[in-house]
Formats: sequence, C-alpha cells, structure tokens
Amino acid sequence: MASSPPFRFSVRFPPRARAALPALPLLLLLVTGCGDTGGLANAGPTPTASGPVHLWPGRKGASVPPADPGGAPPEYVPGIAPVQDQNVHGIDPVTLVQAEVRARPKADVGPDGMPRETADAIKECGEEGAEPQDCPVLTPYYRDLTGNGKDELIIGVRLPEDQMSVRVYTADADGRLNRIMATTQTLISVELAGQDVILHMPSGLGGYELINAWSWDEKQRSMLPTREQIVRMPAGGASGPGSS
Repeated sequence: MASSPPFRFSVRFPPRARAALPALPLLLLLVTGCGDTGGLANAGPTPTASGPVHLWPGRKGASVPPADPGGAPPEYVPGIAPVQDQNVHGIDPVTLVQAEVRARPKADVGPDGMPRETADAIKECGEEGAEPQDCPVLTPYYRDLTGNGKDELIIGVRLPEDQMSVRVYTADADGRLNRIMATTQTLISVELAGQDVILHMPSGLGGYELINAWSWDEKQRSMLPTREQIVRMPAGGASGPGSS
C-alpha cells in the first residue's frame, strides 16, 4: 500500500496583501527584539490632546474700545530739578515726595491720595527736631525696570493700618522725572523680581495671599498690573517672601 503524501498547509493571499509580504520579516524582527536592551519599549497609553474649549460660543462678548495709540500721558513730577544723564540715584526721595504733596495738597484718593496726617508728617521730614523714624518715606531702591539700561527709583510711603504707597520714577532724555507707577495697597511685603515689582497682599482667604505683579508696558509708557494670583502663604509665617 502506497504511503500518503505529507500534508501541506497553504494560504493564499490576495494580490494587495502579497505586495506587503516583504515587510513581514522586518516586523517579526522588531516584535522579537522589543525585550532586548536598547530595543523598542512600550511607553504606555498616550493621553488624548485637548485644546481650549470656548464656552457659550453664541454669547456676544463685550466690545473693547481701541487703546489710544499714543499711550497714557507721562505723569511728570513738578518742582524737581532736571535729572542729569537720567541718573535717578542723585534724587533725594524725601524731597521728591514733598514736591508731590505740594503739587496736590488736597489729594486724598487716587495715585496721590494719602491721609492728612501722613501728608503733614512728610512735610516735616528733615526739619530740625524731627525724628528720622517718624518720616513716612522709606529707604529707596533702584532697579532697571524699563529695560533702557538706566535704574528707576522705587519709593515706599508708609501709611496707617499697614497700607503703603508704592511709587516708581524714571527720568527721560530731557531730564524730566516721570512717575510710571503709583498704587496704595494693604501690603504684606514688596519684592523685586527681574523687571517686575511684586506686591504681596492679604487675600481674604485664611492661609493664602494675593500676589500682584507690575511690569513695564512700552506702549503705555508706564507700569501696569500684568499678573495676579492667589497662593498659599509660607508655613509658619505671617508675611510673604521679600522685604517691605
């Protein structure tokens, strides 16, 4: 009796699949090499990319009037001698604040606003018999905040109830002193970071403080509050970082 021929198993691939057969050895090589050192490794599932979602797209947004292309007018300080070579280090901060008080003697709100007792104390700064610690004008600081290579003058004026007026001045090429920042806040601390003035303020939430960063705006030619955030206060401290 003749022996039966050996069984052969065959698979027929359609023409399009046969064209891809040469790639099978490479695929098998990659699969078998995944466990080798230096081979391919599974990085796990890839998160789905998600872009911003515009909420309530049918709502008509508020219209914003165009900004004045000329920017905000400079707030020049009257009664101050011309600044030589834009060097604000030669300006006496007490004389400067006294000049502002004289220019606006009745200001009690706004950038120049301060209580009458503070304004009176400023007028007495440096007078004979006056105690230096009673002067509300604090030690000045200097930093290039505008990026023009020249230092700006940063002044703090102490006000009642932990409030402070923070003011920044720069000098232009014509020697005029320009106040580019003035704000009055209840402050925990003040610090400089790069070209920003950082204000740390109570937030109203226990254990948190409000941080407000003021930055130079070339178009407006002044410092503007550009960033604001609420952060947890340092553990065990009643004040934030920096020096007031």
